[in-house]
Amino acid sequence: MALFANWNYPTSIALGAGRIGDVADECRVLRIKRPLIVTDPGLCDLPFVDKLQADCAASGLGVGLFSKVHPNPTSEDIEAGLNIYRQGGHDGVIALGGGSSLDAGKAVALMVGQTRPLWDFEDVGDNWARVITSGVAPVIAIPTTAGTGSEVGRASVILDTETHEKKIIFHPLMMPKKVILDPELTVGLPAGLTAATGMDALSHSLEAFCAPGYHPMARGIAVEAIGMIKEWLPRAVRDGQNIEARTHMLVASTMGATAFQRGLGAMHALAHSLGAVFGAHHGMLNAILMPYVLKANQSVIEDDIAWLAQMIGLEGRFETFLEWILSLREELEIPHSLAAIGITPDSVEHISKMSVADPSAGTNPIIFDQKAYSAICLGAIKGSLEL
Repeated sequence: MALFANWNYPTSIALGAGRIGDVADECRVLRIKRPLIVTDPGLCDLPFVDKLQADCAASGLGVGLFSKVHPNPTSEDIEAGLNIYRQGGHDGVIALGGGSSLDAGKAVALMVGQTRPLWDFEDVGDNWARVITSGVAPVIAIPTTAGTGSEVGRASVILDTETHEKKIIFHPLMMPKKVILDPELTVGLPAGLTAATGMDALSHSLEAFCAPGYHPMARGIAVEAIGMIKEWLPRAVRDGQNIEARTHMLVASTMGATAFQRGLGAMHALAHSLGAVFGAHHGMLNAILMPYVLKANQSVIEDDIAWLAQMIGLEGRFETFLEWILSLREELEIPHSLAAIGITPDSVEHISKMSVADPSAGTNPIIFDQKAYSAICLGAIKGSLEL
């Protein structure tokens, strides 16, 4: 079944195979005459990037390319992108790629008209109010993975290379003006990355569902997204050419990021910290951490998880849901322990300190202290669910 749609929640979204061909028209709608494509080195030489540039040029747009975004984008990446933006006289950003490229593109667009440094807009208190709103450039976001949902986010996660911390840069105007969900762009994603990014999408919806805040709309979106991921992620991993599975996963990823307006939790607090120190893939970290954090939160979320299990077609028990997570990870060949991806216990104390301070920790169902984060992290390193 071919899926093709136009939505306006939480921003304007164009869904369907081949929709990348709409970019030049969308630039005209947004009055962008000189877009800068922001992407990563792994994508910049792929045919669809060349075609995107050619289509823009054929439509009379002064298109440029910045492709030096790291897997964990840094403040130096943003500064380099800003230099290219200003040198080329650009007036908008096309953020193309996975979460790193999307986050970098949004941060570049935020900073083009600012007089303060990037870290002055870290998501702490009312720092966002410092932004000169007239200086924020419009963004068209085009994800090539189904995981982060950054295309519908109002923030970017940027690595501070001096402190080795991931920091969240936030402003409501960082929400892209247009999102294009084209499943054909995700077809070439290897099975391992499809699995890791898909589990990242699951972590967003699952943590949003478990967060204690009152936001029934976000909670409902999270439940639907979890059901979609249960149905379609294994299919997308088994057959990367399955356009229907790829489409549903792109939508589920977008839904997960919409849902986490309700909050995230300890999975992300730990993943941000571990990613900053070890440079590991964010989605893979969330995938490995998932059962350990669920188990640590069990005393508070047990009844909700039992209800969720019923909603997605499982027996209504916490243990059944946890068993499904473990079996799904095994099916997708996700490692059971952090040690399997090179995480060592010598940094646990530092990681636990960082995790307590991470913004995601504040909406975990239980406010864990440093000792609790150390126990979860050590359990995940060892592969032991006995916390």
